[in-house]
Order: sequence, then C-alpha cells, then structure tokens
Amino acid sequence: MENACKQPDLDYLHLLAEQYPTLEAASAALVRLRAFLRLPKGTEYYFSDLHGEQEAFIHLLRSASGTIRDKIDATHGTELSRAELDELAALIYYPEQILRQRRRAGSDGGEWERLMLHRLLPVLQEVARKYAHDHVDALISNKYHFVIRELLGSSEDPAKADYYRELIASAVDAGIGEGLITNLCYQIQQVAVDNLHIIGDIFDRGPGAHKILDELMFHHNVDIQWGNHDIEWIGAAAGNPVCLFSLLRIAISYNNFDMLEDGYGINLRPLSMFADEVYAADPCEAFRPHILDENKYDPVDPALAAKMHKAVAVILFKLEGQLIRRNPGFGMEHRLLLDKLDLQKGVLRLNGTEYPLRDRSFPTLDPADPYALTEAEQALAEGIQTSFRHSAALKRHMDFLMRCGSMYKAVNGNLLYHGCIPMEPDGSFSELELDGKRVGGKAMLDALDGIVRRAYYRHEPACVDLMWYLWCGAKSPLFGKARMTTFERYFIAGDVPGAEALRREPKDPYYSLCEQEDTVRAILRDFGLDPEHSHIVNGHVPVKKGENPIKCGGRLFVIDGGISKAYQSTTGIAGYTLIFNSHSLTLAEHRPFRRATGSAVARTDTRTRVVEQMPHRILMAETDEGLAARARITALEALLACYRDGSIRERRPER
Repeated sequence: MENACKQPDLDYLHLLAEQYPTLEAASAALVRLRAFLRLPKGTEYYFSDLHGEQEAFIHLLRSASGTIRDKIDATHGTELSRAELDELAALIYYPEQILRQRRRAGSDGGEWERLMLHRLLPVLQEVARKYAHDHVDALISNKYHFVIRELLGSSEDPAKADYYRELIASAVDAGIGEGLITNLCYQIQQVAVDNLHIIGDIFDRGPGAHKILDELMFHHNVDIQWGNHDIEWIGAAAGNPVCLFSLLRIAISYNNFDMLEDGYGINLRPLSMFADEVYAADPCEAFRPHILDENKYDPVDPALAAKMHKAVAVILFKLEGQLIRRNPGFGMEHRLLLDKLDLQKGVLRLNGTEYPLRDRSFPTLDPADPYALTEAEQALAEGIQTSFRHSAALKRHMDFLMRCGSMYKAVNGNLLYHGCIPMEPDGSFSELELDGKRVGGKAMLDALDGIVRRAYYRHEPACVDLMWYLWCGAKSPLFGKARMTTFERYFIAGDVPGAEALRREPKDPYYSLCEQEDTVRAILRDFGLDPEHSHIVNGHVPVKKGENPIKCGGRLFVIDGGISKAYQSTTGIAGYTLIFNSHSLTLAEHRPFRRATGSAVARTDTRTRVVEQMPHRILMAETDEGLAARARITALEALLACYRDGSIRERRPER
C-alpha cells in the first residue's frame, strides 16, 4: 500500500494531529465535515450605504429584512391574533427594550415569560431547520446553554412534554426567564442571517454609525467592503488630518454632534470657541447644517454649528492644498482653488473666467500663502487630532473595520465591491501607479488593500496620504468620479453663469459601461469568476426613482436604495436588501422606517421579489465554505491513513 503521507504534507499533518490527536478524533471530524456538505447553503444578506441610519438598519438586520416575521406567521399564524404576532415580533427584534418596558409598567412577568418561551422556541426551530446543531449551539450563551439545548431537543418529542413544560416553569421560577427570552431572541436574529455582507459606507450623514458598528460587532459572521466614507474615517484614524477634517465637515454639516462627542468622545469645545470668535459677525449662510435628526445629548445652536462648519471647511481646503502639492502624482492640482481667489474683487478666477463668490469672508486666509494654517488653526487641528487618536471607542470600531473589511470580496460566485472598477471610455481598465507598478482591475484593488493596511498599521506616510486620494481621487475605485466639487458648491451660487458645469462631478465611464454585458463579463473574468453564473453586487450610487437596480440580465445588482434619509427623495424608497438563500436570489425593497409609538410596533414595510431561482437547492458542497471543507476532508483522510500505517503516532491520554 502506498504511503498516504507524502513528504511535502507531513509538516501540515503533524500540525493537524495536534488538533486531532487520535484516530477517533480525526474520524469524528471527518464524519461531521462530510455530513456538513449535504446541508443546504446558509442564507446571506447584502446591505449597502447605511450612512449612519442606525434605527432603520438595526431594524432590518434584527428582523432579517422581514423574513423573521414570515417565520413567525408560518409557526403561529393560525393560532395567534395579529396583535399577538406583532407582540412576538417586537420581542424578537428588541428583547431588552420590551422587557424593560414591562418591568417599568410593574407587570407580573411569570406567566407572560412562560408563554413567550413556549412561543419563541418553535420560531427558533423554524429558522434553524437547515443548520447543523453545533452551528445553532454556538450561538447560545454559556449561562443558558444546558436549558436551551434541552428545550430545543425535547420540544418536538411528545414523550418529553412534561419535561419540556417543567424546564420552562422551573427556569421562570428560578428568575432566569428574562435571560432565556433575551438569548432566544438574539439567537433567532443571528441564525436567520447566517452571513452578513456590508458593501460600504457605514459612516456619514446619519447620526448613528457608532451604533451600527456596535451591532455589527455583535454579529457572528460579517464582512465589510470599504466604501469611500469608511476609508475617510480609516484614513483619519491612520493619522491623515485631511481625512479627519473632511469627516468633521460632513458630520457637522449633518448635525451629528451626538456621534462625535457622545459616541466617540471627540472634544469639539475648542472648535466651537474658535469658530464663535473668528466668524462672530459672519452669518455663514452657506454652511447651515442639514438637520435630518435632532441631537439628544449635545444640541448645538444652528448658527454656531454653521460657524463651526465653515471653520472646519476652510481648514480642510488648506490641508488639501498642502497634501496635493506634496503629491503631484495624484494629478489633483485642479483642486487648488484658494490661491485663485481675489477677495478684494470677490471672485474666483479659474481658466480665464471670473466667478462671483457668494461668501467673501476668509479672515484666516493669507493671500501670500493661502494654504498655510494660522497659529490658532494649527493648534486647533493638533488638538482635534489628539482627541480623535485617544478615543478608545473609535479605535475599537476602526480595528473592527480593518479586521473584517477589504476593498472587495469574492464569495459564492458573487463579486462584492462598493464603488466601481475604474475604466477608460473604451472599456479597458484604468491604471494607477502603485508601489512602482501600473495596475488596473483586480490588481489595482489588491494593491490598494495592502496600502490601506500599511497606512493603518504601519503609518507609512505615502500610504497615509493615499487614503485621502481613495476618498476623492479621480481613479479611486471607492469614489468613481472625476472630481469632488465641495469648494464650488459652497462658494459659487448655482445661478451664476457656468456654475452648473463648475459644480458638476462627472462619473467614471464604469457607470455607463456597466450597463453592457461585455463589461460585466470582463470584470468577473478578471476576478477569476465564471461570467455565466456569477454576479456583481455594488452600491455607492443611489438607484433613482424608476431605475431598475438589476442590470445586465441579472448579472449586476446595484443595491444603494436609500437607507439614508438624505437620499430617499432621490430613490423614492428606503433601501434594498439582497438575500441569497439555498433556493433563490431575492431583492427586498423597503419603505421608510417607522418608529414604535404607543402600542404600535416599529416597522419597515417590505416588498420582495425573486430575481433568480436556483436550478436546484444549493448545498454547502457547492459553496466556498464547502470547498474549504473538502480540502479539510482530504487532509483528515491523509491523517487517518498516517495513523493507520504508523507514519504519525496517536497521542492518547495516559490513564
């Protein structure tokens, strides 16, 4: 018999033997993996462009975009009233809040707790039907592991009916009813969404990006494809002051003081004092914040917020100029505008044309050196950087974004990226020179992924500077536009002749070419995917009213549907969820989120449509996890052969 352990594999097999030290242990693992391949594929959920809308997103995540309600109806629809079904749904989505409300109301919870436990367990069994027991077990809190395992195992066995009822009654009598309810609710949420994909832009505009990240960190299986707004925050955390003042500008412009000060502990008091002094007589009309959400903990007067907004914007334009000048390779000299101001005449001179300024107040601008910070601005910038760097909550979230994030992900035949694959008008991939090589397509994204990590973990200056280019550079795959015209939008009125062209932000050719099947196929091939069966899923550009998010015959899904309130007038809806289960690809279209009021349950009305029916039920054997399991099976088979022929000796415990 040929020795199954060939020399190149021995080192790996010896390492594997440390995990499975006996023939029985390796055999048991092999049995589990072979059986695992016959399970149905887990359900994947795809979200994009959350933009800080924590209430809407958390509701969609905890309700599995409405599918948990379907499971509740399937389990209890014939026996419970609509009000009782609503009550159970609210409990599953928000267990801690519902239990807290009952305690405040002084409710006698014993009988109610027993009733809810009897109702929750069948729902968990329904959502968990296609998963292995150990997968579901892993989501049970250690405190309640024995009780919940016994309840799940005995509830379907009529011979154990008395045992089942006694377990619940005893748990409630022992005072752990609320804990069991909470754990079961979170377990239902987690099992329903087996794999969660966030395709960029967690930050900016909405008030609760920090709360979204807390929720994501609680999930058992999540990956993130960075968006330009995420990379702006990562860049700031890596030490790029331009990224920092850019995110401050956006946060203040959307009145997000709670997130900055209460969520992340960023001290904005020095900024408010500086702005109030320097812009005391300036109404800063162009800088009035968009108030889509009120601050609860750190309310700021809109007039002061406008002054803070302008102070940050002016510092930002100066810092941008400094970065552009030291990086001529970025090709962004067209963004050097402060040196083209004639404040005495009140115009911006650009390409031989004079554009009247609607705001001529630049008290900190030195015409001889317009990109230099004043001494006070420099001190303010350094102080905010220090506050940002010392935020423990922020570091925890940025570490998570780096750990679970990447420029793109190819998984189960789907290619996920936030913005675009930069392209030339002829359909070829645009190229950037990175680390001495000109790269485009997949090679560009791979190189940029490494640069982001070097910026964050090693703080390499060139990589840190490049983080700002990723935020707004012409060939950035996360930005996807020729330029960002923030300065023009602030200072050139829209009715000035030529202003419309000056303020325009032309999109990358990708956004027209991606409507063509040849383009999508070329991208999929470049990333090593089969263009006959694979899909691209991306966001970044809101899908306008009447526009179809499904393009190229179902090969491309654009799923930025306006979870952010700032975009809902454009999209006409409140977001999409793409759901990929073992039977189909389904697109869920959401209506605006409605908060719970009185006895009403928080809800988002959802309309779903199957966009691709699988030719057969997909099993784990056909997934990327299945491919990894097959490799593991091969290794375990080799290890078993080595145990049997003595090439590797078992390590049995001594008696």
